[in-house]
Amino acid sequence: MGQPLYVELLGSCAALFTTLCWLPQTIRSIRTRDTASLSLATFSVFVGGLILWLIYGILIGSWPIIVANVLTLMLNLVILAQKLRHG
Repeated sequence: MGQPLYVELLGSCAALFTTLCWLPQTIRSIRTRDTASLSLATFSVFVGGLILWLIYGILIGSWPIIVANVLTLMLNLVILAQKLRHG
């Protein structure tokens, strides 16, 4: 049996907010190409964690976890690529 609706909505809102928080940084890194202050190690470990969260979401069949981590992974891969390209 699934979670009550309010639990799913709470999880979905949390997933939305934690995903959207990366949008300004992604846009900024694309526009300015300035990633000097960003830690390569931090973003690398974070991307690894996102991949594990995505696998976990798939294994338990949780759409909020899957969607949030796919979107967050895409945003952070853009930032990571900018960091690797522009230092």
